[in-house]
Amino acid sequence: MSSIDDLFKLSTGHDVKTNGQITVEDEEQDDIAAGPELPLDEDDAVDEEGRFFGGGITTNTANALDFVDERDKDDVGKPEKFDAAWVRKLALNFERRISKNSELRAKFEDDPQKFMSSEADLDTEIKALSLLSDHPDLYEEFIKLGCVRSLVSLLSHENTDIAIDAIEIINELTDEDVEAEQQQWDSLVNAMLDADLLNLLFENISRLDELLESDRAGIYHILSVVENLSSRPGIASSIFQNTSFFPWLLKRIEAKEPTITQNKQYAAEILAILLQSSPSNQSHFIGMNGIDNLLVLLSPYRKRDPSKGTEEEEYFENLFDCLTCVVDTSTGKHQFVKYEGPELCLIMLREGKMSKSRALRVLDHALGGGSDSAAACCERLVEAAGLKATFAILTKTKQKFDRETTEHVLGILASLLRSLPADSAPRIRLLAKFVERDYQALSRLVGIRRDSVTRLRPVDEEIASERASLDATQQEDRGDEWLSRRLDAGLYSLQTTDVILSWLVAEDEGAAGKIKALLAERDESLADVKTTLKEQLSGIESNAETADADAVVADMLGTLIGFL
Repeated sequence: MSSIDDLFKLSTGHDVKTNGQITVEDEEQDDIAAGPELPLDEDDAVDEEGRFFGGGITTNTANALDFVDERDKDDVGKPEKFDAAWVRKLALNFERRISKNSELRAKFEDDPQKFMSSEADLDTEIKALSLLSDHPDLYEEFIKLGCVRSLVSLLSHENTDIAIDAIEIINELTDEDVEAEQQQWDSLVNAMLDADLLNLLFENISRLDELLESDRAGIYHILSVVENLSSRPGIASSIFQNTSFFPWLLKRIEAKEPTITQNKQYAAEILAILLQSSPSNQSHFIGMNGIDNLLVLLSPYRKRDPSKGTEEEEYFENLFDCLTCVVDTSTGKHQFVKYEGPELCLIMLREGKMSKSRALRVLDHALGGGSDSAAACCERLVEAAGLKATFAILTKTKQKFDRETTEHVLGILASLLRSLPADSAPRIRLLAKFVERDYQALSRLVGIRRDSVTRLRPVDEEIASERASLDATQQEDRGDEWLSRRLDAGLYSLQTTDVILSWLVAEDEGAAGKIKALLAERDESLADVKTTLKEQLSGIESNAETADADAVVADMLGTLIGFL
Protein backbone atom coordinates (compact mmCIF):
# COMPACT_ATOMS: atom_id res chain seq x y z
CA MET A 1 0.00 0.00 0.00
CA SER A 2 1.33 3.47 -0.82
CA SER A 3 1.56 6.39 1.56
CA ILE A 4 0.73 9.99 0.80
CA ASP A 5 4.49 10.58 0.62
CA ASP A 6 4.68 8.10 -2.26
CA LEU A 7 1.75 9.75 -4.02
CA PHE A 8 3.40 13.14 -3.72
CA LYS A 9 6.63 11.72 -5.10
CA LEU A 10 4.74 10.50 -8.15
CA SER A 11 3.12 13.90 -8.60
CA THR A 12 6.09 16.22 -8.01
CA GLY A 13 9.22 14.14 -8.43
CA HIS A 14 10.39 14.62 -4.81
CA ASP A 15 9.40 13.57 -1.32
CA VAL A 16 7.09 15.89 0.59
CA LYS A 17 5.61 14.54 3.81
CA THR A 18 2.16 15.01 5.31
CA ASN A 19 0.78 14.10 8.67
CA GLY A 20 -1.87 11.83 7.19
CA GLN A 21 -1.74 8.47 5.42
CA ILE A 22 -3.95 7.19 2.59
CA THR A 23 -4.48 3.85 0.87
CA VAL A 24 -4.63 3.84 -2.93
CA GLU A 25 -4.65 1.29 -5.74
CA ASP A 26 -1.32 -0.05 -7.02
CA GLU A 27 0.37 1.93 -9.75
CA GLU A 28 -0.37 -0.77 -12.31
CA GLN A 29 -4.12 -0.13 -11.88
CA ASP A 30 -3.95 3.62 -12.62
CA ASP A 31 -5.95 3.17 -15.83
CA ILE A 32 -9.00 1.88 -13.95
CA ALA A 33 -11.74 4.48 -13.77
CA ALA A 34 -11.99 4.50 -10.01
CA GLY A 35 -10.62 6.31 -7.00
CA PRO A 36 -11.15 9.76 -5.48
CA GLU A 37 -12.08 12.79 -7.50
CA LEU A 38 -9.36 15.05 -8.79
CA PRO A 39 -8.92 18.42 -7.06
CA LEU A 40 -11.26 21.07 -8.40
CA ASP A 41 -9.94 23.35 -11.10
CA GLU A 42 -9.17 26.80 -9.82
CA ASP A 43 -11.92 28.30 -11.98
CA ASP A 44 -14.48 25.96 -10.40
CA ALA A 45 -13.40 26.53 -6.82
CA VAL A 46 -15.40 29.71 -6.21
CA ASP A 47 -18.40 29.41 -3.90
CA GLU A 48 -21.59 31.45 -3.88
CA GLU A 49 -19.82 34.35 -2.18
CA GLY A 50 -17.15 34.48 -4.85
CA ARG A 51 -14.32 33.09 -2.66
CA PHE A 52 -12.24 29.92 -2.65
CA PHE A 53 -13.99 27.95 0.08
CA GLY A 54 -13.63 30.79 2.59
CA GLY A 55 -10.00 31.56 1.57
CA GLY A 56 -8.42 34.96 1.07
CA ILE A 57 -8.76 35.52 -2.71
CA THR A 58 -11.87 37.31 -3.93
CA THR A 59 -13.41 37.21 -7.38
CA ASN A 60 -11.90 40.62 -8.13
CA THR A 61 -8.43 39.38 -7.17
CA ALA A 62 -8.92 36.27 -9.30
CA ASN A 63 -9.89 38.46 -12.26
CA ALA A 64 -6.82 40.59 -11.70
CA LEU A 65 -4.63 37.50 -11.75
CA ASP A 66 -6.28 36.36 -14.95
CA PHE A 67 -5.47 39.75 -16.46
CA VAL A 68 -1.85 39.35 -15.37
CA ASP A 69 -1.75 35.90 -16.94
CA GLU A 70 -3.00 37.34 -20.22
CA ARG A 71 -0.32 40.01 -20.09
CA ASP A 72 2.27 37.28 -19.52
CA LYS A 73 1.26 35.60 -22.78
CA ASP A 74 2.07 38.79 -24.63
CA ASP A 75 5.49 39.03 -22.89
CA VAL A 76 6.70 35.57 -23.94
CA GLY A 77 10.22 35.82 -25.33
CA LYS A 78 10.97 39.20 -23.70
CA PRO A 79 13.74 39.37 -21.04
CA GLU A 80 12.34 39.39 -17.50
CA LYS A 81 12.45 42.73 -15.75
CA PHE A 82 13.01 42.56 -12.00
CA ASP A 83 11.17 45.52 -10.53
CA ALA A 84 8.29 46.32 -8.20
CA ALA A 85 5.77 44.99 -10.72
CA TRP A 86 7.64 41.69 -10.86
CA VAL A 87 7.57 41.43 -7.05
CA ARG A 88 3.84 42.14 -6.97
CA LYS A 89 3.20 39.43 -9.51
CA LEU A 90 5.43 37.03 -7.56
CA ALA A 91 3.60 37.92 -4.36
CA LEU A 92 0.14 37.42 -5.88
CA ASN A 93 1.05 33.98 -7.17
CA PHE A 94 2.64 33.06 -3.86
CA GLU A 95 -0.37 34.16 -1.81
CA ARG A 96 -2.74 32.43 -4.22
CA ARG A 97 -0.92 29.11 -3.83
CA ILE A 98 -0.96 29.40 -0.05
CA SER A 99 -4.68 30.16 -0.01
CA LYS A 100 -5.49 27.41 -2.51
CA ASN A 101 -3.57 24.82 -0.53
CA SER A 102 -5.11 25.95 2.75
CA GLU A 103 -8.62 25.80 1.31
CA LEU A 104 -8.23 22.34 -0.17
CA ARG A 105 -6.59 21.01 2.99
CA ALA A 106 -9.48 22.32 5.07
CA LYS A 107 -12.15 21.02 2.69
CA PHE A 108 -10.58 17.60 2.06
CA GLU A 109 -8.77 17.04 5.34
CA ASP A 110 -9.30 13.28 5.20
CA ASP A 111 -8.63 12.93 1.47
CA PRO A 112 -5.00 13.99 0.79
CA GLN A 113 -5.20 13.09 -2.90
CA LYS A 114 -7.40 16.10 -3.42
CA PHE A 115 -4.88 18.62 -2.05
CA MET A 116 -1.53 17.10 -2.96
CA SER A 117 -1.49 18.80 -6.35
CA SER A 118 -1.91 22.20 -4.67
CA GLU A 119 0.96 21.21 -2.36
CA ALA A 120 3.19 20.68 -5.36
CA ASP A 121 2.16 24.08 -6.77
CA LEU A 122 2.95 25.72 -3.42
CA ASP A 123 6.31 23.97 -3.31
CA THR A 124 7.17 25.39 -6.73
CA GLU A 125 6.04 28.89 -5.78
CA ILE A 126 8.14 28.88 -2.59
CA LYS A 127 11.24 27.93 -4.55
CA ALA A 128 10.54 30.77 -6.99
CA LEU A 129 11.14 33.22 -4.13
CA SER A 130 14.85 32.40 -4.23
CA LEU A 131 15.20 34.91 -7.09
CA LEU A 132 14.64 37.66 -4.54
CA SER A 133 18.07 37.00 -3.04
CA ASP A 134 19.58 38.33 -6.28
CA HIS A 135 17.57 41.55 -5.93
CA PRO A 136 17.74 42.72 -2.30
CA ASP A 137 16.65 46.19 -3.41
CA LEU A 138 13.17 44.64 -3.75
CA TYR A 139 13.05 43.39 -0.14
CA GLU A 140 11.14 46.47 1.01
CA GLU A 141 8.41 45.92 -1.59
CA PHE A 142 8.18 42.25 -0.62
CA ILE A 143 7.73 43.29 3.01
CA LYS A 144 5.06 45.88 2.19
CA LEU A 145 3.03 43.22 0.38
CA GLY A 146 2.86 41.17 3.58
CA CYS A 147 4.61 38.19 2.03
CA VAL A 148 7.27 37.93 4.71
CA ARG A 149 4.64 37.04 7.31
CA SER A 150 3.11 34.52 4.89
CA LEU A 151 6.51 32.95 4.23
CA VAL A 152 7.30 32.63 7.93
CA SER A 153 3.83 31.22 8.63
CA LEU A 154 4.63 28.28 6.35
CA LEU A 155 7.05 27.04 8.99
CA SER A 156 3.98 25.75 10.82
CA HIS A 157 2.60 23.97 7.72
CA GLU A 158 1.37 20.43 8.36
CA ASN A 159 3.67 19.13 5.63
CA THR A 160 7.21 19.39 6.99
CA ASP A 161 8.68 19.48 3.49
CA ILE A 162 6.78 22.70 2.82
CA ALA A 163 8.15 24.08 6.11
CA ILE A 164 11.67 23.01 5.13
CA ASP A 165 11.29 24.73 1.75
CA ALA A 166 10.30 27.95 3.53
CA ILE A 167 13.25 27.67 5.92
CA GLU A 168 15.63 27.17 3.01
CA ILE A 169 14.32 30.30 1.29
CA ILE A 170 14.64 32.32 4.53
CA ASN A 171 18.22 31.09 4.73
CA GLU A 172 18.92 32.25 1.17
CA LEU A 173 17.35 35.67 1.70
CA THR A 174 19.30 36.36 4.91
CA ASP A 175 22.61 34.84 3.84
CA GLU A 176 25.70 37.02 4.23
CA ASP A 177 26.56 36.46 0.58
CA VAL A 178 23.46 38.38 -0.48
CA GLU A 179 24.60 41.84 -1.57
CA ALA A 180 22.05 43.64 0.56
CA GLU A 181 22.60 46.94 2.28
CA GLN A 182 22.40 46.80 6.05
CA GLN A 183 19.07 48.63 6.08
CA GLN A 184 17.56 46.18 3.58
CA TRP A 185 18.77 43.18 5.58
CA ASP A 186 17.59 44.69 8.86
CA SER A 187 14.13 45.44 7.47
CA LEU A 188 13.70 41.90 6.20
CA VAL A 189 14.95 40.29 9.40
CA ASN A 190 12.82 42.58 11.60
CA ALA A 191 9.74 41.61 9.61
CA MET A 192 10.60 37.93 10.04
CA LEU A 193 11.16 38.32 13.78
CA ASP A 194 7.84 40.14 14.11
CA ALA A 195 6.24 37.11 12.48
CA ASP A 196 7.67 34.92 15.31
CA LEU A 197 10.45 33.39 13.21
CA LEU A 198 12.61 32.22 16.13
CA ASN A 199 9.93 30.24 17.92
CA LEU A 200 8.73 28.68 14.67
CA LEU A 201 12.28 27.67 13.75
CA PHE A 202 12.79 25.88 17.03
CA GLU A 203 9.37 24.27 16.96
CA ASN A 204 10.42 22.65 13.70
CA ILE A 205 13.53 21.21 15.31
CA SER A 206 11.34 19.15 17.64
CA ARG A 207 9.28 17.65 14.82
CA LEU A 208 12.07 16.86 12.36
CA ASP A 209 13.67 13.42 12.34
CA GLU A 210 17.34 13.45 11.36
CA LEU A 211 17.16 9.80 10.35
CA LEU A 212 15.35 11.07 7.24
CA GLU A 213 17.51 12.84 4.68
CA SER A 214 15.04 15.64 3.99
CA ASP A 215 14.61 16.37 7.71
CA ARG A 216 18.36 16.26 8.20
CA ALA A 217 18.67 18.96 5.54
CA GLY A 218 15.94 20.92 7.32
CA ILE A 219 17.93 20.94 10.58
CA TYR A 220 20.97 22.14 8.67
CA HIS A 221 18.99 25.03 7.13
CA ILE A 222 17.65 26.00 10.57
CA LEU A 223 21.20 26.17 11.92
CA SER A 224 22.22 28.23 8.91
CA VAL A 225 19.40 30.72 9.52
CA VAL A 226 20.51 31.01 13.16
CA GLU A 227 24.05 31.73 11.99
CA ASN A 228 22.78 34.45 9.64
CA LEU A 229 20.72 36.08 12.39
CA SER A 230 23.55 35.90 14.92
CA SER A 231 25.46 38.57 13.03
CA ARG A 232 23.31 40.99 15.05
CA PRO A 233 24.27 40.68 18.77
CA GLY A 234 20.79 41.57 20.03
CA ILE A 235 19.29 38.66 18.12
CA ALA A 236 22.05 36.32 19.30
CA SER A 237 21.14 37.14 22.90
CA SER A 238 17.44 36.57 22.35
CA ILE A 239 18.15 33.21 20.73
CA PHE A 240 19.73 31.99 23.96
CA GLN A 241 17.40 33.64 26.42
CA ASN A 242 13.94 33.43 24.89
CA THR A 243 13.80 30.04 23.17
CA SER A 244 14.36 26.36 23.81
CA PHE A 245 17.20 26.31 21.31
CA PHE A 246 20.07 26.25 23.80
CA PRO A 247 19.11 22.96 25.54
CA TRP A 248 18.66 21.32 22.15
CA LEU A 249 22.03 22.65 20.98
CA LEU A 250 23.82 21.15 23.98
CA LYS A 251 21.99 17.86 23.55
CA ARG A 252 22.88 17.78 19.85
CA ILE A 253 26.62 18.27 20.33
CA GLU A 254 26.60 15.59 23.05
CA ALA A 255 24.74 13.02 20.90
CA LYS A 256 26.65 9.77 20.41
CA GLU A 257 27.48 9.09 16.76
CA PRO A 258 29.76 6.49 15.12
CA THR A 259 31.32 9.35 13.15
CA ILE A 260 30.75 13.06 13.65
CA THR A 261 28.04 14.18 11.23
CA GLN A 262 27.70 17.52 9.51
CA ASN A 263 24.83 18.65 11.73
CA LYS A 264 26.67 17.79 14.95
CA GLN A 265 29.68 19.76 13.75
CA TYR A 266 27.47 22.65 12.67
CA ALA A 267 25.69 22.67 16.04
CA ALA A 268 29.08 23.07 17.77
CA GLU A 269 29.97 25.88 15.36
CA ILE A 270 26.70 27.70 16.06
CA LEU A 271 27.31 27.37 19.80
CA ALA A 272 30.74 28.97 19.38
CA ILE A 273 29.26 31.82 17.32
CA LEU A 274 26.52 32.52 19.88
CA LEU A 275 28.98 32.49 22.78
CA GLN A 276 31.36 34.87 21.03
CA SER A 277 28.60 37.30 20.09
CA SER A 278 27.14 38.06 23.51
CA PRO A 279 28.41 38.18 27.14
CA SER A 280 24.90 37.33 28.33
CA ASN A 281 25.04 34.12 26.28
CA GLN A 282 28.31 33.22 28.00
CA SER A 283 26.75 33.73 31.44
CA HIS A 284 23.70 31.68 30.49
CA PHE A 285 25.86 28.87 29.16
CA ILE A 286 28.10 28.80 32.24
CA GLY A 287 25.03 28.73 34.48
CA MET A 288 23.87 25.53 32.75
CA ASN A 289 27.16 23.72 33.58
CA GLY A 290 28.27 24.28 30.03
CA ILE A 291 31.98 24.26 30.90
CA ASP A 292 31.72 20.84 32.52
CA ASN A 293 29.95 19.55 29.39
CA LEU A 294 32.69 20.97 27.13
CA LEU A 295 35.47 19.39 29.19
CA VAL A 296 33.74 16.01 29.03
CA LEU A 297 33.38 16.31 25.24
CA LEU A 298 37.04 17.33 24.85
CA SER A 299 38.49 14.70 27.18
CA PRO A 300 38.71 11.96 24.50
CA TYR A 301 41.14 14.19 22.59
CA ARG A 302 43.73 14.34 25.38
CA LYS A 303 45.65 11.58 23.62
CA ARG A 304 43.70 11.01 20.39
CA ASP A 305 43.59 13.34 17.40
CA PRO A 306 40.59 13.74 15.11
CA SER A 307 41.16 12.71 11.50
CA LYS A 308 42.35 15.65 9.43
CA GLY A 309 39.95 17.15 6.91
CA THR A 310 36.87 15.59 8.52
CA GLU A 311 33.76 16.93 10.23
CA GLU A 312 35.28 15.70 13.49
CA GLU A 313 38.28 18.00 13.12
CA GLU A 314 35.99 21.03 12.72
CA TYR A 315 33.87 19.81 15.66
CA PHE A 316 37.03 19.51 17.76
CA GLU A 317 38.07 23.08 16.82
CA ASN A 318 34.59 24.45 17.60
CA LEU A 319 34.57 22.88 21.07
CA PHE A 320 37.90 24.52 21.88
CA ASP A 321 36.58 27.85 20.56
CA CYS A 322 33.62 27.55 22.93
CA LEU A 323 35.82 26.78 25.92
CA THR A 324 38.30 29.56 25.13
CA CYS A 325 35.46 32.06 24.96
CA VAL A 326 33.81 31.22 28.29
CA VAL A 327 37.01 30.99 30.37
CA ASP A 328 37.59 34.69 29.66
CA THR A 329 34.84 35.50 32.16
CA SER A 330 35.35 35.52 35.92
CA THR A 331 32.61 32.94 36.52
CA GLY A 332 33.96 30.84 33.69
CA LYS A 333 37.43 30.76 35.26
CA HIS A 334 35.90 29.60 38.55
CA GLN A 335 33.99 26.80 36.81
CA PHE A 336 37.10 25.87 34.80
CA VAL A 337 39.02 25.26 38.03
CA LYS A 338 36.06 23.52 39.69
CA TYR A 339 35.75 20.95 36.90
CA GLU A 340 39.52 20.37 36.62
CA GLY A 341 40.00 22.16 33.34
CA PRO A 342 43.66 23.09 34.04
CA GLU A 343 44.49 19.44 34.68
CA LEU A 344 42.93 18.31 31.39
CA CYS A 345 44.75 21.01 29.45
CA LEU A 346 48.08 20.05 31.04
CA ILE A 347 47.58 16.41 30.00
CA MET A 348 47.05 17.69 26.46
CA LEU A 349 50.23 19.80 26.68
CA ARG A 350 52.24 16.74 27.68
CA GLU A 351 50.65 14.01 25.58
CA GLY A 352 48.48 15.63 22.91
CA LYS A 353 49.35 16.54 19.36
CA MET A 354 46.62 18.57 17.71
CA SER A 355 45.15 19.36 21.12
CA LYS A 356 48.41 20.79 22.50
CA SER A 357 48.25 24.23 20.88
CA ARG A 358 44.49 24.52 21.57
CA ALA A 359 44.96 23.64 25.24
CA LEU A 360 47.74 26.21 25.50
CA ARG A 361 45.40 28.89 24.14
CA VAL A 362 42.68 27.92 26.65
CA LEU A 363 45.15 28.21 29.53
CA ASP A 364 46.33 31.61 28.31
CA HIS A 365 42.75 32.92 28.38
CA ALA A 366 41.87 31.22 31.68
CA LEU A 367 44.90 32.64 33.53
CA GLY A 368 44.54 36.16 32.13
CA GLY A 369 42.65 39.14 33.53
CA GLY A 370 44.14 39.67 36.96
CA SER A 371 40.93 38.84 38.87
CA ASP A 372 40.67 36.61 41.93
CA SER A 373 39.35 33.80 39.74
CA ALA A 374 42.35 34.26 37.42
CA ALA A 375 44.64 33.98 40.44
CA ALA A 376 42.88 30.73 41.38
CA CYS A 377 43.58 29.39 37.88
CA CYS A 378 47.23 30.38 38.20
CA GLU A 379 47.57 28.63 41.55
CA ARG A 380 45.90 25.50 40.22
CA LEU A 381 48.30 25.42 37.26
CA VAL A 382 51.29 25.45 39.61
CA GLU A 383 49.74 22.87 41.96
CA ALA A 384 49.08 20.56 39.00
CA ALA A 385 52.77 20.67 38.00
CA GLY A 386 52.01 22.90 35.07
CA LEU A 387 55.21 24.94 35.29
CA LYS A 388 57.31 22.09 33.95
CA ALA A 389 55.11 21.68 30.86
CA THR A 390 54.92 25.44 30.25
CA PHE A 391 58.67 26.06 30.53
CA ALA A 392 59.39 22.98 28.42
CA ILE A 393 57.45 24.55 25.55
CA LEU A 394 59.27 27.87 26.09
CA THR A 395 62.81 26.49 26.19
CA LYS A 396 62.71 23.66 23.66
CA THR A 397 65.00 24.81 20.88
CA LYS A 398 64.48 21.90 18.47
CA GLN A 399 60.76 22.38 17.97
CA LYS A 400 59.35 24.79 15.41
CA PHE A 401 58.33 27.73 17.56
CA ASP A 402 55.45 29.45 15.79
CA ARG A 403 54.21 32.94 16.62
CA GLU A 404 50.87 31.82 18.08
CA THR A 405 52.49 29.34 20.47
CA THR A 406 55.03 31.95 21.49
CA GLU A 407 52.36 34.52 22.31
CA HIS A 408 50.31 32.07 24.38
CA VAL A 409 53.33 30.93 26.44
CA LEU A 410 54.31 34.54 27.05
CA GLY A 411 50.73 35.35 28.05
CA ILE A 412 50.69 32.50 30.59
CA LEU A 413 53.99 33.56 32.15
CA ALA A 414 52.92 37.21 32.36
CA SER A 415 49.64 36.19 34.03
CA LEU A 416 51.45 34.00 36.56
CA LEU A 417 53.78 36.86 37.52
CA ARG A 418 50.86 39.25 37.78
CA SER A 419 48.42 37.08 39.76
CA LEU A 420 50.37 34.75 42.06
CA PRO A 421 50.53 36.28 45.58
CA ALA A 422 53.86 37.74 46.68
CA ASP A 423 56.06 35.39 48.73
CA SER A 424 53.58 32.52 48.23
CA ALA A 425 54.89 29.03 47.56
CA PRO A 426 53.53 29.00 43.97
CA ARG A 427 55.29 32.30 43.18
CA ILE A 428 58.59 31.13 44.64
CA ARG A 429 58.37 27.99 42.51
CA LEU A 430 57.67 30.14 39.45
CA LEU A 431 60.70 32.41 40.04
CA ALA A 432 62.88 29.34 40.56
CA LYS A 433 61.98 28.05 37.09
CA PHE A 434 63.53 31.15 35.54
CA VAL A 435 66.81 30.43 37.35
CA GLU A 436 67.10 26.76 36.31
CA ARG A 437 69.87 25.64 33.94
CA ASP A 438 71.80 28.86 34.22
CA TYR A 439 68.81 31.09 33.42
CA GLN A 440 67.93 29.17 30.25
CA ALA A 441 64.40 30.63 30.23
CA LEU A 442 65.79 34.18 30.42
CA SER A 443 68.05 33.53 27.44
CA ARG A 444 65.05 32.32 25.50
CA LEU A 445 62.99 35.38 26.48
CA VAL A 446 65.70 37.80 25.39
CA GLY A 447 65.97 35.88 22.11
CA ILE A 448 62.22 36.26 21.57
CA ARG A 449 62.56 39.97 22.29
CA ARG A 450 65.26 40.37 19.67
CA ASP A 451 63.24 38.49 17.06
CA SER A 452 60.24 40.73 17.78
CA VAL A 453 62.31 43.92 17.50
CA THR A 454 63.79 42.72 14.21
CA ARG A 455 60.38 42.01 12.69
CA LEU A 456 58.84 45.19 14.06
CA ARG A 457 61.55 47.65 12.99
CA PRO A 458 60.83 47.79 9.21
CA VAL A 459 57.10 48.12 9.86
CA ASP A 460 57.71 51.03 12.25
CA GLU A 461 59.88 52.69 9.62
CA GLU A 462 57.13 52.34 6.99
CA ILE A 463 54.52 53.76 9.35
CA ALA A 464 56.80 56.70 10.26
CA SER A 465 57.20 57.48 6.58
CA GLU A 466 53.44 57.36 6.02
CA ARG A 467 52.76 59.46 9.11
CA ALA A 468 55.05 62.26 7.91
CA SER A 469 52.78 63.05 4.94
CA LEU A 470 49.49 63.10 6.90
CA ASP A 471 47.82 65.69 9.08
CA ALA A 472 46.57 64.94 12.61
CA THR A 473 43.07 63.90 11.52
CA GLN A 474 44.39 61.55 8.85
CA GLN A 475 46.86 60.04 11.31
CA GLU A 476 44.03 59.36 13.75
CA ASP A 477 42.01 57.67 10.99
CA ARG A 478 44.95 55.37 10.20
CA GLY A 479 45.67 54.57 13.84
CA ASP A 480 43.84 51.22 13.98
CA GLU A 481 45.40 50.05 10.73
CA TRP A 482 48.91 50.90 11.93
CA LEU A 483 48.34 49.15 15.24
CA SER A 484 47.13 46.03 13.43
CA ARG A 485 50.25 45.99 11.27
CA ARG A 486 52.49 46.37 14.30
CA LEU A 487 50.71 43.55 16.13
CA ASP A 488 51.15 41.30 13.09
CA ALA A 489 54.85 42.15 13.11
CA GLY A 490 55.35 41.14 16.76
CA LEU A 491 54.32 44.06 18.97
CA TYR A 492 52.39 41.84 21.41
CA SER A 493 55.35 39.49 21.85
CA LEU A 494 57.70 42.43 22.47
CA GLN A 495 55.43 44.10 25.00
CA THR A 496 54.62 40.89 26.90
CA THR A 497 58.26 39.79 26.97
CA ASP A 498 59.33 43.14 28.39
CA VAL A 499 56.62 42.94 31.07
CA ILE A 500 57.98 39.52 32.11
CA LEU A 501 61.58 40.78 32.14
CA SER A 502 60.53 43.78 34.23
CA TRP A 503 58.88 41.58 36.85
CA LEU A 504 62.06 39.50 37.12
CA VAL A 505 64.26 42.60 37.42
CA ALA A 506 62.00 43.85 40.22
CA GLU A 507 61.94 40.58 42.17
CA ASP A 508 65.28 38.79 41.71
CA GLU A 509 68.71 40.41 41.78
CA GLY A 510 70.33 37.43 40.09
CA ALA A 511 67.78 37.50 37.28
CA ALA A 512 68.22 41.27 36.93
CA GLY A 513 71.98 40.87 36.48
CA LYS A 514 71.53 38.10 33.90
CA ILE A 515 68.98 40.14 31.92
CA LYS A 516 71.31 43.14 31.81
CA ALA A 517 74.17 40.95 30.60
CA LEU A 518 72.06 39.33 27.88
CA LEU A 519 70.79 42.68 26.64
CA ALA A 520 74.30 44.14 26.61
CA GLU A 521 75.38 41.47 24.10
CA ARG A 522 73.49 43.47 21.42
CA ASP A 523 74.12 46.95 22.85
CA GLU A 524 70.70 46.96 24.51
CA SER A 525 69.78 47.86 28.06
CA LEU A 526 66.91 48.10 30.49
CA ALA A 527 66.23 51.53 28.99
CA ASP A 528 64.93 49.75 25.87
CA VAL A 529 62.62 47.64 28.01
CA LYS A 530 61.47 50.77 29.82
CA THR A 531 60.65 52.44 26.49
CA THR A 532 58.39 49.55 25.53
CA LEU A 533 56.50 49.70 28.83
CA LYS A 534 56.09 53.47 28.57
CA GLU A 535 54.62 53.13 25.08
CA GLN A 536 52.21 50.47 26.35
CA LEU A 537 51.20 52.68 29.28
CA SER A 538 50.70 55.65 26.98
CA GLY A 539 48.39 53.60 24.77
CA ILE A 540 46.22 52.67 27.76
CA GLU A 541 46.02 56.23 29.09
CA SER A 542 45.13 57.68 25.68
CA ASN A 543 42.22 55.29 25.18
CA ALA A 544 39.35 56.86 27.13
CA GLU A 545 36.98 53.97 26.35
CA THR A 546 39.09 51.37 28.17
CA ALA A 547 41.02 53.54 30.61
CA ASP A 548 38.89 52.52 33.61
CA ALA A 549 38.96 48.81 32.77
CA ASP A 550 42.75 48.92 32.26
CA ALA A 551 43.47 51.02 35.35
CA VAL A 552 44.96 48.02 37.18
CA VAL A 553 47.24 47.23 34.24
CA ALA A 554 48.30 50.86 34.04
CA ASP A 555 49.15 50.85 37.73
CA MET A 556 51.20 47.67 37.29
CA LEU A 557 53.11 49.12 34.35
CA GLY A 558 53.83 52.32 36.25
CA THR A 559 55.24 50.33 39.17
CA LEU A 560 57.41 48.17 36.90
CA ILE A 561 58.74 51.22 35.09
CA GLY A 562 59.87 52.52 38.47
CA PHE A 563 62.04 49.43 39.00
CA LEU A 564 63.77 49.96 35.65
